[in-house]
Amino acid sequence: MTARCRVLGRAGEWVSACDRGLLYGDGLFETLRVRHGRSTLWSRHMQRLTGGCERLHMPLPDIALLAREVHDLTRDMHEAVVRITWTRGCGVRGYRPPDPATGTGIITAGTAPSLHTDWSRSGIRVRFCRTRLALQPALAGLKHLNRLEQVLARGEWDDPDVAEGLMCDTRGRVVCATAANLFVRLAGVWHTPALDDCGVAGVARAVVLDRWPGVRVAPIEMETLMQAEEMFLSSSVRGILPIRDLAGRRLPVGKDTQAMREHLCACLEPEA
Repeated sequence: MTARCRVLGRAGEWVSACDRGLLYGDGLFETLRVRHGRSTLWSRHMQRLTGGCERLHMPLPDIALLAREVHDLTRDMHEAVVRITWTRGCGVRGYRPPDPATGTGIITAGTAPSLHTDWSRSGIRVRFCRTRLALQPALAGLKHLNRLEQVLARGEWDDPDVAEGLMCDTRGRVVCATAANLFVRLAGVWHTPALDDCGVAGVARAVVLDRWPGVRVAPIEMETLMQAEEMFLSSSVRGILPIRDLAGRRLPVGKDTQAMREHLCACLEPEA
């Protein structure tokens, strides 16, 4: 199915060649699952979007308008994946942000891919990526439009049996997967990498941290990661993905991971 698209509230796929999102990656985005026009984890996604706008000193989108447009675009679809892109809009040539900025909203929707039942129950195989994440605290945690590091990392393999790749920062610390956050059990305690210098603070990651307030958020070195007793990835589109094979090292799918998978599945039900 061809993706449906709206730009500034109008049906179509055309964005101005002067838009700063296109020219400089000056913007943010959210990707979420929607069922019959009702958005999953909507409030969390919007909190992250508006928080990102405040950090980047961008105009805030009209959240109520975004909600209506997402509903109109997907209400006849059983289950869709929606991407909301919000840029600073157009401006004069050069890096200096326009003042005032107008903002450009782009919403695309397509049929949601089927979740791999085997992946969520039996686990996935992951590899390590050569591409490293640069350290930039000013952008850490944000889901900004510049995803070239992830593009390069995902281009490193084409083995269909490898579902994801883990990425390290330039110091060699493990940060995340190309499109998911990471949780690791070490000596009976759950950990997730700190995102103070790079990486995306995922919405599903926030759900896990709310459910398990005892999770330790701290840097994870490669040597420490290889001592993991259990691991999983979290994503608001793909859910909880247990890791059964870490670059050839076998890992169990434990009760904690199974419980969190069920919890996130319940959270992904549409909000009233």
